[in-house]
Amino acid sequence: MKASIKDVALRSGVSVSTVSRTLSKPNLVLPETRDTVLAAARALDYHASRSAASLKSGQTMRIALLSGSAASTWFNANAFAGLDSVFHDAGYDTSIFTMANVEKRREFFDQMPVLRNADAVVVNSFDIDSREAVRLKAVNVPIIGLNVPSNVGFDAAVSIDDRRAMRMAVDHLAAIGHRRIAYVYTKADDSTGMRFSAETRLQGFMQACATHEGMRPEQIAIDTDADAVNAVLGYLDATAPAPTALCLQSDGIALPVLFRLRQYGRDIPRDLSVIGFDDVPLAKAVGLTTLGQDPYALGRAAAVRTLAAINGTPHEPRFATQPVRLMLRETTAVPHTGR
Repeated sequence: MKASIKDVALRSGVSVSTVSRTLSKPNLVLPETRDTVLAAARALDYHASRSAASLKSGQTMRIALLSGSAASTWFNANAFAGLDSVFHDAGYDTSIFTMANVEKRREFFDQMPVLRNADAVVVNSFDIDSREAVRLKAVNVPIIGLNVPSNVGFDAAVSIDDRRAMRMAVDHLAAIGHRRIAYVYTKADDSTGMRFSAETRLQGFMQACATHEGMRPEQIAIDTDADAVNAVLGYLDATAPAPTALCLQSDGIALPVLFRLRQYGRDIPRDLSVIGFDDVPLAKAVGLTTLGQDPYALGRAAAVRTLAAINGTPHEPRFATQPVRLMLRETTAVPHTGR
């Protein structure tokens, strides 16, 4: 026999109105009350009824977007704009949920089947547990990946190939004579328990370097709360012989490093070649060689697959890879033979 809202109220020791308020507007009840009610609903396998309008259409006209970082970053702002350009025209609203760690992610996937307050979930740039995805599949809520490190657990996904992108950077530097190349990246915060797509760039860098004879790859790992510029400059000053080229995880790191190097009298690229990743607008303006991706196009492609999954007509291919281009500009050149 299917559990009722009265059963949830009885099990959690609160009134029916409190259960209703918790399921419809969980932010308006005390956290302990919300947790008790949701735990009772999960135990009874109770799913909230949709509104009359939702019942008529069979949809909530709402998309849940999960992100591991702020919406204001260059990638996120453009990816979200791409999503919205499709969802808005289709009549959907988008709600953003920030996932600070794996516990928050699990909490979302535990609550979502009970609340049933979105027609689909889009996950931005991090992995999910396939066991978490099973709960949403049970209530016919598709999960779409946007630039995720793995397609496991997703109904569809659109990403870039970070490993292939790093191979392009390494192959270019190797072709013009570089053999001492350092990869600069922000260390993953292991305390979150989550894995992000950008982390695979280091793997791609090391794998690409291994294919070139005489290549001596180095790593400059930066703590999340450290000053990236000072860390890179300190490494270059303390290392002999120093790398002749830098590959940086993002333009967000590459641009301030480039500015400071020039400020301190380094001749770029004569003294040091520099390659970033992203191709933000400022990269072209300052002549930064970088790996260009298009997060707006990624967002649109993910949104198209989301709507197709909601309608039960999967967009093919369900799992797609968007291209990354090597944008050759003024910050890479043959290493100076006098060094």
